[in-house]
Amino acid sequence: MPTGAGPVTGRPKPLHDPDPCSTPPYGGPGPWAPAPPVQHPAAPAAGTAVPTSAAPVAPGMPSGPVVSPQVPLQAAPAGAEPLASTGPAPEAGSPAQAAPEAGPWQRYDPWAAAAAGQAPPAHGPLQQTGAKVLTARQRRRRALRITVLWTLLVAVVSSGMGGLAGAWVERERETRTEPPRPGAMPAPDSVAAIAARALPGVVTLHVHGADESGTGTGFVLDDRGHVLTNNHVVRPAASGGDISVTLSTGETAKAKIVGRDSGYDLAVVQITRVHGLTPLPLGNSDDVRVGDPVVAIGAPFGLAGTVTSGIISAKERPITAGGDDGDGSDVSYVDALQTDAPINPGNSGGPLLDSRARVIGINSVIRSADGGTDSDGGQAGSIGLGFAIPVNQARRVADELIDKGHATHPVIGVNLDMGYTGDGARVDDKARGGGPAVVRGGPGDRAGLQPGDVITEVDGQRVHSGEELIIKVRAHRPGDRLRLTVEHGGEREVSVVLGEQN
Repeated sequence: MPTGAGPVTGRPKPLHDPDPCSTPPYGGPGPWAPAPPVQHPAAPAAGTAVPTSAAPVAPGMPSGPVVSPQVPLQAAPAGAEPLASTGPAPEAGSPAQAAPEAGPWQRYDPWAAAAAGQAPPAHGPLQQTGAKVLTARQRRRRALRITVLWTLLVAVVSSGMGGLAGAWVERERETRTEPPRPGAMPAPDSVAAIAARALPGVVTLHVHGADESGTGTGFVLDDRGHVLTNNHVVRPAASGGDISVTLSTGETAKAKIVGRDSGYDLAVVQITRVHGLTPLPLGNSDDVRVGDPVVAIGAPFGLAGTVTSGIISAKERPITAGGDDGDGSDVSYVDALQTDAPINPGNSGGPLLDSRARVIGINSVIRSADGGTDSDGGQAGSIGLGFAIPVNQARRVADELIDKGHATHPVIGVNLDMGYTGDGARVDDKARGGGPAVVRGGPGDRAGLQPGDVITEVDGQRVHSGEELIIKVRAHRPGDRLRLTVEHGGEREVSVVLGEQN
């Protein structure tokens, strides 16, 4: 450049023609570059000064460079019409200014062509708000997305409602299965309810004799002060001793023996000068079924008011107990109820109760671990084999003891061979102990029983020994008729009406 030349006002021009196949300078569009998208027709690129020589200017507008606001550019969808310029239109008849020569050093102005009457490149329609116009395919995709979103929303709401419903149901279930609050009444057939009804009628007996003493249990029969218990509980005081009874309230009273029977192992004592007694109701032992729930109350090892529970394990268990005297006079024969309710020494004479708090048995014997029975207050513990006298038998015996002071025993009028080892009960074939094998004129004699007959069944129930025959007979009353199956040179049946013996 010559020295002293004036300042260059125009843009420098290259010394050679541009190569159309060459790479354009950085920042300029190439020969095949599309026009950049724009949003507003009145605004050029953000912050760009448009030279007056690069774009035509409408009349009345300043010819200096115009700085456009910084408006972000956005591509217009294809197929839409471009917006018209917001500037004033040129006056009619005014000569159109010549378009400047395009070159790589000139900034591109997309609105110059529009102002000169040339259509800008089509890049898609623009809305006045700048929002994109959706095509049919895009609208379908958008509708599909909305449908999916609504489906998910409904599923979420439904699952939430289901969870709330499940929580409500669970809360209601927990409310219904909530354990009873303190002070709430227990179910009538629960152990707690049975104990609450029966405990006031259960007493503890303290017996002191000349040679021995012990503790047992009994229960109130009536408001006259009669108490039913076991014979082996009161036997130490039978020949002169002392019996005191402790009520459930803690009150203590003296008692006397009204009557007792060793064959049934039952006794009745009476307490006086005591008011407010609670007699226990008596049930029906014939209606008891195996598996029925039962509750036992007693004073095991002196622990008064002890409550245990279990079930009826079996019925009509032939049990013999006693015999300590050696002459058989104190042997008891019981067609017992078997229970697994824990029974221990001190429970003897206590009630065995059904689910309605009615007495169905009198706890009498337990089977000890050594294989024997314990009915005399020994120290053997419970192994789940307890036996109770059926209350139907005890009721009859208690009534007789109260009325007459003794009980009657049903008999068939024969002497049995207790040493017989075969199956069944054998009538002795000769007189023993000063009496005949078959009592003349007695029930057995009238039925046709003979010495040497073997009785194998009573009313269809098998008997295996002389003890079992006595137990089956004593489970009935005098005057009852029994059907006996007898073997002696053949099998036959006989009918016998039971007699009576004190």
